Amino acid sequence: MKARIIIVALAAATFAGCANNSPVGVVDVGRVVANWDVYQRYQQQLVLEEQAIASSKASNAQKNAQALALQKKYSGITTQLTNEIRDAAGKIAQQRNLKLIVTNEGVGYGGVDITTDVEKAMNIVDKPVASPSI
Repeated sequence: MKARIIIVALAAATFAGCANNSPVGVVDVGRVVANWDVYQRYQQQLVLEEQAIASSKASNAQKNAQALALQKKYSGITTQLTNEIRDAAGKIAQQRNLKLIVTNEGVGYGGVDITTDVEKAMNIVDKPVASPSI
């Protein structure tokens, strides 16, 4: 149950040729959540709770009820975390006079990458990525 977080989705292609002077900010949400300890803890907790439900000796009906309750719980958490990212992106947009913020998932080219600024606003430290050994 991986949460897809969309801050604002509009036709960013309209602004594609604007590069650094673009009124469009782009956020790499995948990178934000990969570096965000709060998100990672919730993901680990979700996996543990899913495993506990699956391995319990409860009836299928009880397991289904527990799974539904877990889904509702994490839907609320996802909304909360999405709002935190949205709020941070909104502040950066206001500071940098950006008119639109989109996630990088549908943007082929253009826009101003504000991912690092969003992470700083949320006190997220970029985790180093291991380079492949040759």
